[in-house]
Amino acid sequence: MIPRENAMNDLTPAPRAFLLTGCAGFIGANTTRMLLESGAQVVGWDNLNDAYAAALKQWRLERLQEFPNFRFMKVDISRREEILAAWNALSSPRFEAIIHLAARAGVRYSVENPWTYIETNCIGTLNLLELCRVRSIPKCVLASSSSVYGETSVPILSEDLPTQTPCSPYAASKIAGEGLAYAYHHLHGLDVSILRFFTVYGPAGRPDMSVLRFVHAIAEEKPLRLYGDGRQVRDFTYIDDIARGVFCSLKKVGLGTFNLGGGAPSSVRDMIRIIADHLGKAPQVEYHPSHPADMESTQADISRARSVLGWVPNVAFEEGLKRTIAWYLENRSWVRSLATLSGE
Repeated sequence: MIPRENAMNDLTPAPRAFLLTGCAGFIGANTTRMLLESGAQVVGWDNLNDAYAAALKQWRLERLQEFPNFRFMKVDISRREEILAAWNALSSPRFEAIIHLAARAGVRYSVENPWTYIETNCIGTLNLLELCRVRSIPKCVLASSSSVYGETSVPILSEDLPTQTPCSPYAASKIAGEGLAYAYHHLHGLDVSILRFFTVYGPAGRPDMSVLRFVHAIAEEKPLRLYGDGRQVRDFTYIDDIARGVFCSLKKVGLGTFNLGGGAPSSVRDMIRIIADHLGKAPQVEYHPSHPADMESTQADISRARSVLGWVPNVAFEEGLKRTIAWYLENRSWVRSLATLSGE
């Protein structure tokens, strides 16, 4: 007869385990935290590249390393030998899924250095999909972008729209990643959730993105560099909603592509006004020509995410901006030194 305490242990389910790439990135760190708080075990891979200030990535990573169920490994996903070495350093892992959030982000810089985007977003994605195949990992969640919709006159973007007119190498690299995911589903039966994120913002966000740059400029009474006239519309989506969307996408879908958007698009001009009102300061706007790699408008049709994943955004744009401003002011002494905030 099995002793009672052993019988109880046998009935205790093993914690869910995930391999998550890009764990020190904005979306990756917040998704990792949500998984860890749910009791899951997470192995996080990140190469800690210099796409933007390392201090911000380190800040995020330090907070994840407070969890005993988190393990960090420095890995460049574009290099197969690093993936193999990292995998061999793990002790018989049984991952429920690979959550692939590592990417080279940034539409404009991809015009200057497209090779880096192909290496990470295409070759890196191929390496992770192949890891799923070889190691029999049944699920992959793939981060994509609203940028894949490219040039279109359709006001509300649904997942069934064609994606043949990317405006930047970044968008093209994301389309290629989606195509690879489809091929691995078709050939090997891999269960894949493709998530198209719409303008993600929030505390500890990317310093090259407009929200944190504008908060910095207005708070410090510095010139605010604006590309275009400010009438561009974005479906701003708060980071906690995005992380929860990734969590929801872990269910079995076969192959599914899902828009994750805030649901209430706002103009860039409105964003500047809200930030200025909350800070009680007048913005000093410097107008520059719009960039040809930028989309004029993004608005997500999120009906598929609602019906299949049970996901809807919870945080209104103004509330999300208030939280972002509060984080900036709390961490002001070191955050304002980040080079990308200063436009250097």
